[in-house]
Amino acid sequence: MGSPKSILKVVLPLLLGVGLVWYSLSKISIPTLVQYFKEANYSWIILGVILGLLSHASRAYRWLYMANPLGFKPKFGNSFMSVYAAYLINFTIPRAGEIARASILTNYEDIPFDKGFGTIVAERIADTIMLLLIIALAFFLEFDFIYKFFSEKFNGISLIIGGVLLVLCAFFVFLFIKKSTSKLALKVNTFITGLLEGVLSIFKMKNKWAFIGHTLFIWVMYVLMFYVTTFALPELQNISFAAVLIGFILASFSIAATNGGIGSFPEAIVVAFLLFDMAEDPSRAFGWIMWSTQTLVIIVIGGLSLLYLPIYNRKHQNK
Repeated sequence: MGSPKSILKVVLPLLLGVGLVWYSLSKISIPTLVQYFKEANYSWIILGVILGLLSHASRAYRWLYMANPLGFKPKFGNSFMSVYAAYLINFTIPRAGEIARASILTNYEDIPFDKGFGTIVAERIADTIMLLLIIALAFFLEFDFIYKFFSEKFNGISLIIGGVLLVLCAFFVFLFIKKSTSKLALKVNTFITGLLEGVLSIFKMKNKWAFIGHTLFIWVMYVLMFYVTTFALPELQNISFAAVLIGFILASFSIAATNGGIGSFPEAIVVAFLLFDMAEDPSRAFGWIMWSTQTLVIIVIGGLSLLYLPIYNRKHQNK
């Protein structure tokens, strides 16, 4: 048996997901949701699925650039299948997919686990930077909207006081992280240091521009996948790109909250779209359509990958 802490890490996201599914379905009747699924334009949904496949294929190819400097020349097929297998496993135990992906690469490409896992962590750092850039872009594009939103909630003096307090808090948190020896401070410090080292290591890579190009492509495909799928519902066809960006950002964070974003993904989209006065029912229906189609693809391709990996590698060994 695992420790109580390990069990909580598995059980809590699952319970949260189940609770959010119940909450979401209490806000929209199942017949209404089914009707949205029936009336959706599946041409746009299929296009979204294709864009998602392209992003994951690019992710698999990008990793090859990280393995080559270590002296390995892994097969693209193993990299691609390990990506989808990792996504599938993340539905069972949050963040276990990265460990599983490194284990697959160890089994079929003889890449030491610690080195394989290190490259996957470095990839995550690059992805974190991209998500931060998208957040910055959303803030830049919608600065007036964000300012107006907070101005309506708080008066000018409150905003100034809040801004000053935020800067002071950030300053004291920085000092705490720098000087404290607590576990939390050390973890945050390690994360920030790793983030900076990851950025520097990318620019020291032999194929750095190809790696950066793939990283940009992956995230452009993610955003486009989200955007084109909104056209599947007539009620969302006039949605602004800013609303799409905010929805994408909140949905991205929701995936980390529960197993594969179950329950949290649709509700994160509802929160984002309501800020832009979008109707609640189609927003929630879109969240379920988006999550269901992408999850189905992961289950199918991830499941087939786990089954086909030994066959694929047996074939290559016999050549």
